[in-house]
Amino acid sequence: MNFEKLSFEDLVATLASEAPTPGGGTAAALAGAMGASLAEMVAALTLSKDKYAASHDAVRPIGEASTLARERFLRLAQEDSDAYDAVVAARRLPKGSDEERSARVRAMAESNRLAAEVPMRTAREAAALLGHLPELAERGNPNAASDAGAAALLLETAVQAALLNVAINLGGADDPGFAVRLTEESERVGREASRVREKVLAAVRSRF
Repeated sequence: MNFEKLSFEDLVATLASEAPTPGGGTAAALAGAMGASLAEMVAALTLSKDKYAASHDAVRPIGEASTLARERFLRLAQEDSDAYDAVVAARRLPKGSDEERSARVRAMAESNRLAAEVPMRTAREAAALLGHLPELAERGNPNAASDAGAAALLLETAVQAALLNVAINLGGADDPGFAVRLTEESERVGREASRVREKVLAAVRSRF
């Protein structure tokens, strides 16, 4: 299913269905895409006004980064759904013989690893863009300050929701070292995202 081609109504209906995909990992990436889009808007509303010219050099690269991130989030939304479809397919493999059971175990481990890696990329992407938002909130068009705050909230949601999907798939990856590395990274990324979100919101509220 190509999520980019769906109407918003069809997309949320698909999320609401009993099908296992799209699920939380896709929703996390879509939250990231919305956050990136709002950051783009704040940048555009700043760059289009001469009275904010002093902020243009600082804001322009944030707008550019937001555009690239939005495109990556849309790809990650699709990749996340595809990755979990592979997990479901692996679970359905035959297990009548020793050979079939071995092949199924390998397929499940590989698909679960990918199903953890993809949302980890979503979390990294969201955290990276979120890191630019304190400056956007401080130097962007003050009339769009609340939009910068909403962007930060959506990006942190993308981080935390993606990390939940990392965690739930790590157990099936059958690789303790891999699980430890991603768990440690998840903890760091999650903490930092929460810290930056609070910094952005403080900057936003100072402009009201």
